Amino acid sequence: MHSSLFRDRVLEIVRNIPRGKMMTYKAVATAAGNPGASRAVGAVMKTNFHPDIPCHRVIRSDGTPGEYNRGAAQKIVLLREEGAIV
Repeated sequence: MHSSLFRDRVLEIVRNIPRGKMMTYKAVATAAGNPGASRAVGAVMKTNFHPDIPCHRVIRSDGTPGEYNRGAAQKIVLLREEGAIV
């Protein structure tokens, strides 16, 4: 389980990912102070529905989009619209 402090850090980091850019789950976890917490970042993203927190900009370390709480296909659509992927 992730602490609310970790969750708050993750949400703030993801909130600041610029349009057209992406970060990996691992990079977000590292920036939040826990490099081994990639899965916890995924758990936070899975429950995020706040429009100001662009969780679709968080991807897997292998460069694949990964899951998205509004559907993986929608994640790809959003990333394409922002010019993050072609």
